[in-house]
Amino acid sequence: MNDIIIKNVKLNNFRIHENYEQDFDDNTTLILGENGCGKTSVLEAIYIALQGKSFRAVDREIIRKKAEFYRAEINYCNGEKVTVFYDGLKDKKQFLIKDKKTARLSKQNKYPIILFLPEDLHLVISSPTSKREYFDRLISQLDDKYSNSLSRYNKVLKQRNEILKQEYVDADTLFSWNILLARYGVEAREKRREIVARINEFLTETYRSIAKNDDMVEIKYKSYTGEILESEYLRLLAMDFERDKITGHTNFGIHKDDFEFIFNGFNADGNASRGETRSIILALKFIEANLIFETLGKKPVVLLDDVFSELDSVRQKSLVENFKNHQVILTSVKGVEL
Repeated sequence: MNDIIIKNVKLNNFRIHENYEQDFDDNTTLILGENGCGKTSVLEAIYIALQGKSFRAVDREIIRKKAEFYRAEINYCNGEKVTVFYDGLKDKKQFLIKDKKTARLSKQNKYPIILFLPEDLHLVISSPTSKREYFDRLISQLDDKYSNSLSRYNKVLKQRNEILKQEYVDADTLFSWNILLARYGVEAREKRREIVARINEFLTETYRSIAKNDDMVEIKYKSYTGEILESEYLRLLAMDFERDKITGHTNFGIHKDDFEFIFNGFNADGNASRGETRSIILALKFIEANLIFETLGKKPVVLLDDVFSELDSVRQKSLVENFKNHQVILTSVKGVEL
């Protein structure tokens, strides 16, 4: 069965690549090279073309030194093509699809991706910020409404924080921003809760299939706002006005949420071994792929950035087995057995 989605990638002035081209003729493609040679940049370019934005930087940081633009072109096996062009002088990015230019990649032109980075293997013990970023990326692919709510929430939060830094500000000035923050915050919070519940339905079973034991695993969504409605959210934002004014930022909201991994009833951080935490993350990735297929009806392209070196042979085999029916593009500093 041919599961190849992407046929070819071409890059110009992208990171260290002045000109680069890579064909994908097999289900699994290994990009081999030493650290610093631009392997991850190829995955980043694919991610931008398929998802609309980078997973690690803003556009102006991606342009090769002394260049004025970057260009990334992805050719699909079905004959379609996506070209991303960023003009550094104008700070403007455009997508060219079917001879039409657009500033953003629309939902119908996005293609789902499973992105596996080395830092994901440390997700269990990472900061709340890192865990939010991980789950936000996951949920955004599953639900476009969530992506919109979160984007609007972050824009309102940024604007509100800028107002709080002004020398003179009163509570009335923030009222309209508080309304929007409460609305989008509740919308995003409920979707986070829903997706975590869906993941937990399969997490222990999937984990056991990898680890070959009877341990129990779940994710606990720790919402900073609890289960309050918009009206109460709005009231608590207003109550925090004096503290917010002193600190110069918004202290209450879903931007402080956390996701806790529970292992046999206890926090996995400090109770699960290194091998066990890696099995938890592998299980999460496999569930992510299944949720994407069930929700969107598409098999995601799997991008693995130098994660084989972090896994023992048992978990490497599990990774290969679970993604054998997907297109996999992986990077490594040394050869891997696929």
